[in-house]
Order: sequence, then C-alpha cells, then structure tokens
Amino acid sequence: MHAKDVLIDGYGRIQEEVHAAVDGLGPEELNARPSGDANSIAWLIWHLTRVQDDHIADASGLDQVWLAQDWSKRFGLKLPLGDTGYGHSPAKVAKVRVDSPDLLTGYYDAVHEQTLGFLRGLTARDLERIVDENWDPPVSLGVRLVSVLSDDLQHVGQAAYVRGLLQSAAA
Repeated sequence: MHAKDVLIDGYGRIQEEVHAAVDGLGPEELNARPSGDANSIAWLIWHLTRVQDDHIADASGLDQVWLAQDWSKRFGLKLPLGDTGYGHSPAKVAKVRVDSPDLLTGYYDAVHEQTLGFLRGLTARDLERIVDENWDPPVSLGVRLVSVLSDDLQHVGQAAYVRGLLQSAAA
C-alpha cells in the first residue's frame, strides 16, 4: 500500500463522519452552541472544510473550491473571503450560521473531490516536498496532509459530540 492510499482512506473517513454529524439536523441544531463560547456543529464543519480547502489548494497550486465554485456566495457569511475560522472569537463563531446540512455537505464533498484528485496524483517523492519553511524542521507535503487530516478528524469528532449533547438534552 502506498502512503497516498492511506491518506485517501483517511480523508474518506472524514467525509463519512461529516455526513454523519449533520445528517437530519435542522437549522436550530446546526447552529446551537452548548455554551456562549462553544462552537456549533455548523461552525465546526464549515471550519474543517475551509482549512482543508485552503491547505490543499495551497499545496496543490489549485484554486480554493470556496472561491472557484462560489461556495462563499452560497454561504453568504459576513466574513472576509479568505477566512478559515482559525482563531475565531465567540462573536465570529456566531456569524457562521447555516440553514441546511446540505450546504455543509455539498461544500465538504466538493473540497473532498478536489482533495482526492490531488492525492491520487501524488508520488512518494511528492510527499517529501517542503511546503512550509516557517517551522523547524520545515514542513513536508506529507506532514501537512497528515496535519490537515488530524485537525479535520478532531473537529468532526467535536461536531459529533455536540450533536450527542443536543440529542441528549432533547430526550
């Protein structure tokens, strides 16, 4: 098995969990925050997708799906176009509101397709390419891809946890 196949499998698991986290939820559940400084399911899924989109586009030289496929317009958020949610205050988290899980999964699926297209074309040598020299040691493409995978899995797990909290409170 090639390392890219492991990455493809890992990113596929994110897609499955994104769908599971939002399936069947309405606007109230998607946008609910367990406390005033907590993240909503909508914010968590939007953020993990924005980070994946941003980082994969940067590493691959492709345009971000957010801009190229007009997802920024579909979401209609009152945030800067390049915003990924990194470092958001509770007030900014509150600005990320969606009315449908389909918007979140549609955007994630589009980013996922671009990610898979990029991953399928990789060689072992590609994974060694340095993509960020701002760290010591510099970050290779392989490390960056695992970092995004890890971050996304953490955030989708948080979304599943919030979903469980909401369902428990409603029961």
